[in-house]
Amino acid sequence: MRFVVVLAIAALVLPGVFVTWSTQVRTAQYACQIAVNYYAPGATSTKASFDLVAGDLLGWNCYAVMFDGQEVFVAHLGLVPGAPRLVPFTGS
Repeated sequence: MRFVVVLAIAALVLPGVFVTWSTQVRTAQYACQIAVNYYAPGATSTKASFDLVAGDLLGWNCYAVMFDGQEVFVAHLGLVPGAPRLVPFTGS
């Protein structure tokens, strides 16, 4: 009987976890594309990854993939990915 209860709870919880994760992945990819188009328009592609080991950059991070395959950090998207804060470069 316990097995049936555990199975039923898992059947209720796991779809929500999967939907939440897939929504975060899509949101991070879209936000990363926006940030890379703004900060690194010459990049060939984008990469949004969830990092657990980076102390100050815990969460979703955005990288621009350059023509030689090098990944350049572009933006930190946070634990829950959202629109990046696009701060214009200033200079003279």
